[in-house]
Amino acid sequence: MDRENAVEVRNLVKEFKVYHDRGTSLKEKILFWGRNKYETRRVLDGISFDIRRGEAVGLIGHNGCGKSTTLKLLTKIMYPTSGSVTINGKVSALIELGAGFHPDMSGRENIYINASIFGLTRKEIDARVDKIIEFSELDKFIDDPVRTYSSGMYMRLAFSVAINVEADILFIDEILAVGDVAFSKKCFDNLKRLKQQGTTIIIVSHSLNQIEEICDRSIWIDGGRIRMEGKPAVVHKAYLDYMQSGTSRN
Repeated sequence: MDRENAVEVRNLVKEFKVYHDRGTSLKEKILFWGRNKYETRRVLDGISFDIRRGEAVGLIGHNGCGKSTTLKLLTKIMYPTSGSVTINGKVSALIELGAGFHPDMSGRENIYINASIFGLTRKEIDARVDKIIEFSELDKFIDDPVRTYSSGMYMRLAFSVAINVEADILFIDEILAVGDVAFSKKCFDNLKRLKQQGTTIIIVSHSLNQIEEICDRSIWIDGGRIRMEGKPAVVHKAYLDYMQSGTSRN
């Protein structure tokens, strides 16, 4: 791996089995085994790219194009059918709202659980917990079970943990679309600060303006393949023209 790269993706392929009529119980599967027919859908079809250390990259494309799947493969939530992903550095991720949270535990307890998933020790979490709570603005609710939280409160807590991990690489998937305007701006301002400090950032988003504001490069994924990559303003214009032409895949 090139020392200057934070992420290297080579010939990445991801396929899913889609069953037409699948029994839910063991009895149904035995009695109606003939129903267990499926088709293989290729969501990613051999994509390759590099992301340099300290670079901010946006992944764009219409719904179902494979961009979120790409991010999940980068974070190893999923594994590829073939191809490889190489990561160089400590990773923090905001992939799915509330992922890694236990609904019956308090916000404070979930800070410790979530931060430990990212590799922090108990001592490191102890040193950062007050800062995490302060940033989240959830001090009044931090000892309540997170099942009582709204989606915006989930986002506040998840983002606060993720940015305080002090990771080398940060993955984000649309989570900034959740929550009030003021806190979303606060999060985005912190992303800019992290970028200035040299954190590598990979964002999946439909907000092209946000990507243009923070990212050095955009990668447009279409039908599981990279259609175009380069300066965000250039790639986004081509993407919007393509979408408006009515020729995009749905």
